[in-house]
Amino acid sequence: MKKVKITVMRMAKYADLMEKYENPIEHACDMREGQAWIANGWQRPEGMCESAWETMSAFVLALACGGEDIYNGWMKNKKSAMISCNDGFRPVSFLLEAMDADAE
Repeated sequence: MKKVKITVMRMAKYADLMEKYENPIEHACDMREGQAWIANGWQRPEGMCESAWETMSAFVLALACGGEDIYNGWMKNKKSAMISCNDGFRPVSFLLEAMDADAE
């Protein structure tokens, strides 16, 4: 099993949808663009948002186990995936990349 690098690539915010549908939230997300974690195989990295992890964990597991070419040619790098969290008001896009390093 391999380690997988998880990098925050982009954070969106849909203010119009938030205003129309969401109850006010003072603090919804601690992540920032460029922030990265290393997943030790299938294990959620410390500090990683649990909700985001639920969205990406199957892809991390696949990459950690040597899976590649997810969705038949979707990604230029066959050992990667671009996944977004499930927050419809402020989605965060993550780049997942299988590393050469073995998981511990």
